[in-house]
Amino acid sequence: MQDVKRLVENVNKSFQEFKVKNDQRLAEIERGRRDPLLKNQVDSLVRDVQDINEMKNRLETLETRLSRPALEMNRNNGEAGNMERKQAMRQYLRFGERALDADEIKLLSVDSDPQGGYWVSPEMSHQIVEQVFETSPMRNVASVETISTDALEIPEDIGEAGVGWTAETGVRAETTTPTIGVRRIPVHEMYAMPKATQQLLDDSRVNVEDWLARKIALKMGNTENAAFINGDGTDKPRGILTYPAGTTNPGEVEQINSGHASQLTADGLRTLFYALKTPYVRNASWLMARATIETIAKLKDGGGDYLWEPGLKVGEPQSLLGHPIERMEDLPAVSANSLSIAFGDWNQAYSIVDRAGVRVLRDPFSAKPFVLFYTTKRTGGDVTNFEALVLQKTSA
Repeated sequence: MQDVKRLVENVNKSFQEFKVKNDQRLAEIERGRRDPLLKNQVDSLVRDVQDINEMKNRLETLETRLSRPALEMNRNNGEAGNMERKQAMRQYLRFGERALDADEIKLLSVDSDPQGGYWVSPEMSHQIVEQVFETSPMRNVASVETISTDALEIPEDIGEAGVGWTAETGVRAETTTPTIGVRRIPVHEMYAMPKATQQLLDDSRVNVEDWLARKIALKMGNTENAAFINGDGTDKPRGILTYPAGTTNPGEVEQINSGHASQLTADGLRTLFYALKTPYVRNASWLMARATIETIAKLKDGGGDYLWEPGLKVGEPQSLLGHPIERMEDLPAVSANSLSIAFGDWNQAYSIVDRAGVRVLRDPFSAKPFVLFYTTKRTGGDVTNFEALVLQKTSA
């Protein structure tokens, strides 16, 4: 707790110093002078505040993980069955199928979802999924569904019901009837293929399951998060930035201009905020990259006050106009015509679909002296409510 208190004190100190220096810099600019040394000092202080906040976010993530309940035991196998299965999995990962007897092979082959989970124990599969969740920020805000088929089908309204006014004895003509359509989100196969030498695997001190889960989670988390933002929907999820701009036709996402050809503006951010429809504002959050947060940190409103300040209390997230900020490094940096900021209720706006199970194929032959672990996971994603998000376009 003492470390946390010192961290908070450092954030306060750095931010106050940043405000003083940045005020000096702005005053120099108004006088027609530019002091390179003062600009460097301001940029350095901004980075300090960002770095300290990143450390604080990591502490909050650790606190969240420690608060999670332990994984439940597999009720079908019991504790003893789980231990046997984990031991068989470790033997398979280290030495291959030749190290298993017939009963152990049968034990690994039995799974509630054979197409998705062959050779992977439920505990290891869950560990991979959990670590991918923590690696991929989009999963922190979007809706996540696990299915046992190749696609998720979601009913959606198409059109609205017609209504009209009439007198007490007036004629009542038939009105239009709303129809129900189906939005289909298919899952796509994603793979990772980490490798290790057989000598490393022979070392009994190495926990092969944990090592493999971390390697897979890192690659899959980065890969899928990029697709949730920029994916074209061909053999991968479709991202939030890939839809045409508009508000009149289905499949369009509203884009709000920033008010400047190549920069963000305080007015543009407020216009973006108020463009989101009221039902979605309560649970809305901002998505942007770290460099964009730095740009916003230097903005002032018309009254000379800073538009954004970091959360200075323990457990308080970064926020903008009263709504939390999620860092998404796959969103582009601010430049002409870029879509650098998104604002919305992501639980309603975007759905991530996971096919249950993770598959691992141990390959000791293709890259000797390394053993390859070819691992596949099936995931999809798409926008499911186009009204629940808006994008900021850097444009006049």
